[in-house]
Amino acid sequence: MQLLPDAARRLAGWCAVVLLVSGVVYVGVRLCSEFRTAVTPVLLALLGTALLGPLHRRLVKAKVNRSIAAGLTCVAVVAVVGGAVYIVVAALIDTGDQIVASLKDAAQGVADHFGAAGTSLDDLATNAKDLLTKFGGTAASNVISGVSIVGESIAMAVLALFLVFFFLRDSHKAADLIRGIAPGKSGDTLEAMARRAFEAVEGFMRGTTLIALIDAVCITVGLLFLRVPGAVGLGALVFVGAYVPYLGAFVSGAVAVLVALADRGFVIALWVLGVVLAVQVLEGHVLQPMIQSRTVQMHPAVVMVAITAGASVAGVLGMLLAVPLTAAAFGVLHELRTRYPEPEAEPSDS
Repeated sequence: MQLLPDAARRLAGWCAVVLLVSGVVYVGVRLCSEFRTAVTPVLLALLGTALLGPLHRRLVKAKVNRSIAAGLTCVAVVAVVGGAVYIVVAALIDTGDQIVASLKDAAQGVADHFGAAGTSLDDLATNAKDLLTKFGGTAASNVISGVSIVGESIAMAVLALFLVFFFLRDSHKAADLIRGIAPGKSGDTLEAMARRAFEAVEGFMRGTTLIALIDAVCITVGLLFLRVPGAVGLGALVFVGAYVPYLGAFVSGAVAVLVALADRGFVIALWVLGVVLAVQVLEGHVLQPMIQSRTVQMHPAVVMVAITAGASVAGVLGMLLAVPLTAAAFGVLHELRTRYPEPEAEPSDS
């Protein structure tokens, strides 16, 4: 190695570090994928704990027993989430037939203008029936697997809720636990890294919740002004979708436009699209810089790369977890830089 110049040795060292870290990350991701039914509830519970921690601490400061405070917090989140899901589902059920009819009319118009000779929606329907008959066995197996996935998701959600309860109740013991498992004299460093990571996730969840609430209120007011049916349900959908950056806003906005198209016509649908785009511009240029800069600030390119990586690993769930996990990693790096600053370069003799 002495034959190589200093620059080449430094490059080789960094390459070795990158390969080692990449290998560790890959093995960790594979293990998490294999044990996803256990890992996913833990990660979701950590997000829920980061979001609900301030409420639990307020109850504890008000002299409420820690277990009772944790239970009340979990009951509150179940009520809020259950109410939001009920409102969204009810709104979509009420306008579902109108959405399908509007899409069918739109498809008929496209077929009339661009369809080939002799092609109609009836022909497409007949072909669709033939395909369903041909692949009926595959469809049935997919339904069965879908039912099993739903059952697994419900089980993981219930487990995550119980873990949130225990994490909230025993949060004051986390520092002692981390110090107990830390090797050697690294307890202080490991505790500081864990605390900084959790604070980053907590700040992200708090900022995202505030932004989601503002988005939902603004879009709900716009939909009520335009007299779009199910405005409250659509606003709740916007609030829930905000926790999945970019994709959630796109899906919730598309549903709002479809509902407006189904019930109020093309012109009102364009106005709804304008409202959704205006709220997204407000979020991207005002809310995100003003709110997230006080909690955790990540460049949009980093967020997009994290979401893409999360989607490739775990689909929609990966998209939900990618950004807060990236925020935690940024928090750990910031703590390491604070504890181990780079030595200042010695001035060269002139």
